[in-house]
Amino acid sequence: MTTLELLTQELTGTFLLSVGAFLLAMILTPIYTYFAYRYKFWKRQRSTSTTGEILQVFNKLHADKFKRNIPTMAGIIGVIAIATITLGFNLDRAQTWLPLAALVGGGVVGLLDDIINIRGQGTGVAGLRSSLKFSMITILALALGWFFYVKLGYNSIHLPYLGDLTLGWLIVPLFVFAVVATSNAVNISDGLDGLAGGLLTISFGTFAVIALLQGHVLLSGFCFTVVGALLSYLWFNIFPARFFMGDVGSFALGTSLGVVAMMTNTLFLLPIIGIIFVVEAGSSLIQIVSKKLFHKKVFLSAPIHHHLEAQGWPETKVTMRFWVIACVAGFAGVLLALGGGHV
Repeated sequence: MTTLELLTQELTGTFLLSVGAFLLAMILTPIYTYFAYRYKFWKRQRSTSTTGEILQVFNKLHADKFKRNIPTMAGIIGVIAIATITLGFNLDRAQTWLPLAALVGGGVVGLLDDIINIRGQGTGVAGLRSSLKFSMITILALALGWFFYVKLGYNSIHLPYLGDLTLGWLIVPLFVFAVVATSNAVNISDGLDGLAGGLLTISFGTFAVIALLQGHVLLSGFCFTVVGALLSYLWFNIFPARFFMGDVGSFALGTSLGVVAMMTNTLFLLPIIGIIFVVEAGSSLIQIVSKKLFHKKVFLSAPIHHHLEAQGWPETKVTMRFWVIACVAGFAGVLLALGGGHV
């Protein structure tokens, strides 16, 4: 078999996984929708921020949206579709087991939060306490990091244009930081119709290309599987959203994205490829620190997509411009991977 024939076969296989995930997610969506509307999976609106203040700006911006009773927890469709396709056609201990475990594990944490959000009573920050979610994701990341180091044998990190730096067991806390930070950043970014879904599609698509260039065909196939499931989700989630992914989706996909970055040895490219996630999480952190230390707000509302809304930007304008930035960042990430010795 020639090199071209082999490449064609590999590309065909990865693209078929993506198409399969898309079709399966589309089939599962009516089933989810039936139960979501029958059992009222309505997302409850937060009334207070992390620091305890009333969310006046946020509530004013999104009052009409929550009046429509939009179901949440739709991310479970993607988790089931991706897991089914991977288990059936693309399971591999070295390349796809770990990101799949991250997807399912993060999804379980998010699912608990969504169930409490849906069934909980009262007002405030609906769902699990932030500290408890952080602890659960950290424990999950520790388990995944142990497998990454002990079972898969990863012990170094690549420094662009410089080479590999051997860390030994210290790769585990670095792994935990990457996974926890990414999962929380994605969760924070899930605040506008189509925003997180589009950003995740671009990020996983970028890592799929990088993994393919590295010769990690099965890992690339996993990323393309995620892309297929996300495209199905976006069909229904673009403005005006028919449903939200919920924490089951944002934590599942964010956790898995962090694992994929570690497995492709492109951790230092992750903040570039996921630049919007960094900005979103950073704006929330700045807002919290400023309010606690100086009793002043830097942004009208955090994260930054709500600040732009408060300044008069339509929701669709914020979403699409963030998508454009993410596309440019994705291209930059691939170029840096090619030039920095990652492939």
